[in-house]
Amino acid sequence: MASRIEVLTTGPDGRSESLLEKLQASECPITGLKTLDIYTIDKEFLPTQLEEVGKNLSHPVTQSSFVRNGKRDAEYMQLIGPFDYAIEVGFMPGVTDNVANTTKQIIEDQLGVPFTDEEGVYTTHLHLIQGEFDEDQLDNLKSELANPLIQRTEIMLQEDFAAAGGMPTVVPKVNLTGDIEISEVNLKVSDKELERIGKEGIENADGSRRGPLGLSLDYMKAIKEYFEAEGRKPTDAEVETLAQTWSEHCKHTIFASEIDEIEDGIYKHYIKRATVDIRAARGDDDICVSVFKDNSGGIIFDDEWLVTDKMETHNTPSALDPFGGAITGIVGVNRDCVGFGQGSKPILNRYGFCVADPHIDAPLYRSKNKKQPMLSARYIMDGVIAGVEAGGNCSGIPTPQGFIHFDPRYRGKPLVFAGTVGLIPREVNGKPGHEKCAQPGDLIVMIGGRVGKDGIHGATFSSVELDEGSPVTAVQIGDPITQKKFSDAIVKEVRDKDLYNSITDNGAGGLSSSVGEMAEQSGGFILDLAQVPVKYPGLQPWEIWISESQERMTLAVPADNVDALFDLLKRRGTEATIIGTFTNSGRAVLKYGDKNVMDISMEFLHDGTPPKQLLTKAPTVELEEPEIEAPEDYGRLLTEMLERPNLCSHAFISNQYDYNVQGSAVIGPLQGAGQVNGAAAVSRPVLNSPKGVITSQGLAPRYSDVDTYWMSAASIDIAVRNAIAIGGNLKHLALMDNFCWCSSDEPERLHQLKMSAQACYDFATGYGTPFISGKDSMFNDFKGYDENSKPIKVSVPPTLLISALGVMDEHTKAVSIDAKVPGDI
Repeated sequence: MASRIEVLTTGPDGRSESLLEKLQASECPITGLKTLDIYTIDKEFLPTQLEEVGKNLSHPVTQSSFVRNGKRDAEYMQLIGPFDYAIEVGFMPGVTDNVANTTKQIIEDQLGVPFTDEEGVYTTHLHLIQGEFDEDQLDNLKSELANPLIQRTEIMLQEDFAAAGGMPTVVPKVNLTGDIEISEVNLKVSDKELERIGKEGIENADGSRRGPLGLSLDYMKAIKEYFEAEGRKPTDAEVETLAQTWSEHCKHTIFASEIDEIEDGIYKHYIKRATVDIRAARGDDDICVSVFKDNSGGIIFDDEWLVTDKMETHNTPSALDPFGGAITGIVGVNRDCVGFGQGSKPILNRYGFCVADPHIDAPLYRSKNKKQPMLSARYIMDGVIAGVEAGGNCSGIPTPQGFIHFDPRYRGKPLVFAGTVGLIPREVNGKPGHEKCAQPGDLIVMIGGRVGKDGIHGATFSSVELDEGSPVTAVQIGDPITQKKFSDAIVKEVRDKDLYNSITDNGAGGLSSSVGEMAEQSGGFILDLAQVPVKYPGLQPWEIWISESQERMTLAVPADNVDALFDLLKRRGTEATIIGTFTNSGRAVLKYGDKNVMDISMEFLHDGTPPKQLLTKAPTVELEEPEIEAPEDYGRLLTEMLERPNLCSHAFISNQYDYNVQGSAVIGPLQGAGQVNGAAAVSRPVLNSPKGVITSQGLAPRYSDVDTYWMSAASIDIAVRNAIAIGGNLKHLALMDNFCWCSSDEPERLHQLKMSAQACYDFATGYGTPFISGKDSMFNDFKGYDENSKPIKVSVPPTLLISALGVMDEHTKAVSIDAKVPGDI
């Protein structure tokens, strides 16, 4: 029988007061609020043991804990005080609950009793509300307190609550039924049905669809032809694997395809060529070490160290669950850092949020008649800020630099940028630190978290526009505590013991991505999905293979090193499992026990995409020059301008993010007596070195309304001048690009993209600043309905974020933005 431990703050409660102020600011008729932390423990314990656990989960001076078993408790009812409604908010079954995971570990350590796989801990928040509400107002309140895609709510009137002795005990377990099935997919169908499979997914036995594959008709035909040549139908896992491997998110097909007269595609022709030309011109002064081929890009820091950099986007998941999307973005890019070379240590994070103005309510719905409402602009903004905060602060990684930008066109999909800078020795175990290679015979080892339904179709989902068919399973929530344990073990211990040959993170596509990429180094693999640790029984083989469940990395480990690796990771609280072997067979082979799941050639898996010919068309831009009149009152105009969201301070974000945690801060996010957000930051990652690392960013999306070439030029220029102004120099400065486009199947948008990439070449080579890494997100569109059930499409403005990474010789010479003495110009 499950038990509830309820923790009540008896003194001043800043969390409840803050939430109350936020709700009142949204014109909610709430007059009072008290929030309790609830821990539901699905394991048999003695009452005395539960009381001891409660004491350990509460502050002895400011909080009281109660073990609840459904009985009325006069002391409890008296302490919680008066209220009108009780609303309890908890996660849906299967959604990652980070606090619960940590609580379970606390209980195991405290009582010395391990939980079995069937037992667990679940957390909720109980909000005791005062105020008079009608039905619509209660619905609005619930929407402010919970995200219905991932959270459940239970509401009770005070009198019902008192009569029942509190809220009911709910154990949100995942219960999956059915046998393991490996189904075949019939591709001998019409082009119309092939197209439907590519868009909506494989059909289930009940006629429903599994979710988007993101495969165009020509891609589906290529898959059909391959398996006709093989003489059989593909399995569901084979189709799903090809979908995620060939997805726009993973394959970047638009950047790689021939476009107009550019045969080698805009990535090779503009972005990569800029770096090649700059490096050739620099010769011995080249700062680049590893570019465009690993999880991050790497440049020289000094004679002993490299610094690495990567910026990711997590736009579509953040539209559905802002907190989960953002925290997954930041911990995911942390893993990109750890997965660079033989393992890079994350030394700082940075962020960027492009969102709609939270003060303007513009309701959107994914279905007609006000069904499937999109989250409010404020909920999205608050959620993405909180997600990056939780991921960075809980991981002990400083966050000294970032930005927020407002535009109503980010209402359909926000843009959420998350980046990580890393530090790695130039030489590890007598080999270059940035080099790695899985060898035939190496064992495939998965470490970290377990696999669940969260993150299924994440890669393909991120490659299409958001609409009413967008799957909830694509949403994930990162667990920074689990990740912190294994990332520290990797970069502080395992790496230097030379226990593995290669490492990468399980990002988009999960195991299918990480194993598939590493197997390119060896030439093939064979893997048993029955050996993969799962969060709960009942997952189908294809789900285990493509799920993006977080906090996992894949290693290529020589057999002789497995025992030493597992012993070390076990002592660090990290689960590790052998799930297969890298081969040189040229085949990608999956088993589930003795069942065949997949057997396709590595060549087709990675290079089987049919070539595309993209054609563009210059858009017609008709804009009138504004007429500027001199204002009558400059002072009043200035104060009005400073109220604009894009000009006012975002210190409310910077103050939430720890930028001193590793003791490396030189110039942080807030500068001068006025605590104004700076446009760049300086850190010293090697504490006994005078050298500093500079981070800055440039963004000018409104310029896209005029000309995307000059939008990109401005973005590069802003990032470069910000880095120079704080103390950097062009000889030791590198760039990263993050293209976030819309409607990328339209010739006009493709023309804008081509011109944007051309500017990247022109201005990067002009400044001599090479690109070392990048990412693109091509379909940032929302298709749905407005509050009158009229169809609506909301597309982001073509957006390019340029991030700069520099190294300065003496960090003591860094210059903050504030005036220093009277007479400064």
